[in-house]
Amino acid sequence: MDINLLKKLIKVVETSDITDFSVQEGDLKVRISKRQANSAPVYTQPVVQEVASVQTTPAKQVEKDQESAKPAQEAPAANDKHYEVKSPIVGTFYRAPSPDADPYIQVGDKVSSGNVLCIVEAMKLMNEIESDVAGKVVKILVENGKPVEYNQPLFIIEKE
Repeated sequence: MDINLLKKLIKVVETSDITDFSVQEGDLKVRISKRQANSAPVYTQPVVQEVASVQTTPAKQVEKDQESAKPAQEAPAANDKHYEVKSPIVGTFYRAPSPDADPYIQVGDKVSSGNVLCIVEAMKLMNEIESDVAGKVVKILVENGKPVEYNQPLFIIEKE
């Protein structure tokens, strides 16, 4: 069978309403089929879904459980005097501009709005993370060289 003829047959099936086409020439048999865009998938096995038993809990108990399940590092951020500096990007956290340099800040340091606190490296670009508030660094939440996620808290600053 000629390859050009085969290409023409494929185009005919693609552009028409035909979903299946087969032709045989000697020992060669060709079958062309296409899926219809609006056809639903066919499942051969029934879908079995187990339903777990549901236990109801009073709303006050749920609120109490949710409060106790919060991580310890979020507790200072709940206070209005404390401010969380969060990572604006996904990357690697660095406390200093180079491995042999001193860290930008330490716990207990006073910072002003705009002071560089750390670097987050993303795709070989070093992004300086600056403080949004003035205050005293209370806690550094990430270890040097560790990966950070978007919106992950990096520092807790006690506002002035």
